[in-house]
Amino acid sequence: MAAPRIIRSCCFLVGGERFAVSAADVAEVLRDGRITRVPHAPPAVLGLVHLRGRIVPVIDMRRQLGLPDGVAGGTHLVLRVADEWYSLLVDEMLDVLEVPADRIEPPARTASEPPFDAVTGVFAAAESLVHFLDPQRIMQSLARPREPFLQRQGVLHGG
Repeated sequence: MAAPRIIRSCCFLVGGERFAVSAADVAEVLRDGRITRVPHAPPAVLGLVHLRGRIVPVIDMRRQLGLPDGVAGGTHLVLRVADEWYSLLVDEMLDVLEVPADRIEPPARTASEPPFDAVTGVFAAAESLVHFLDPQRIMQSLARPREPFLQRQGVLHGG
């Protein structure tokens, strides 16, 4: 009998809940970073951080996951997804978790709409549940049809 495939993930806290993303997607972890705000960005995008010549969007994972606002963490989990770089602002980085793939269960909630569409599975760890996230789904949920800027500002008039 073959040994089960092991899923290696970086585990972190957001709003008191445990989440994880594939360790293969993580480029680095930053403890601080000066965030430059971006006008008209989606609500979960706090702004941009400059990372050694690369401009990286910062996603507030509390907002993205629909968790209550609180004292935002200062830990940036920098991901590389399909040659794009993103920073997930999380409350606290925990550890690397290795879980047999057959121990990860499908999410209990209907994962068809944000904020739960990025959850791909859950694992009952000794401490609490760990929610596995798909970074591509996180990024896709940020993309939305954008109406023209002037129309949003109410300056277009019919005629």
